[in-house]
Amino acid sequence: MAHSLAAAASSFSPPAARRRLPGQVTNVISRRSSVSFNSQRMSFMSIRSRPSQLCFKICCSAKKETVDKVCNIVKTQLALPEGTAVTGESKFSELGADSLDTVEIVMGLEEEFNITVDETSAQDIATVQDAANLIEKLVLEKAA
Repeated sequence: MAHSLAAAASSFSPPAARRRLPGQVTNVISRRSSVSFNSQRMSFMSIRSRPSQLCFKICCSAKKETVDKVCNIVKTQLALPEGTAVTGESKFSELGADSLDTVEIVMGLEEEFNITVDETSAQDIATVQDAANLIEKLVLEKAA
């Protein structure tokens, strides 16, 4: 049965993927969306693959000074008690911010950094780090 699976796999593999040295493992990527395997005694269900996009996200972390400024603005806007820890990973919702608080935070950031944050970008901000990254991006764009 293993031989029939290998034969079936090689029948839909690209020719370059079928050539391999003994003992070499080959990963096969095929353009087919479904494959059925059958043996003389048993029938196997079809295996279907769903097309998916590979998505890579490259992020550059903001400078520590920017993150610290954003932390201070968040603390001020939310009137957090002294000693409340706010870091780059802090989520606005976990700090007790509602949608109005988030708008006020964004307005405070715009004023502090002399930038304009569009509505779409503002909706993508969930953490202090997100805000700091966006600020640095907008500051760089403004300078260019």
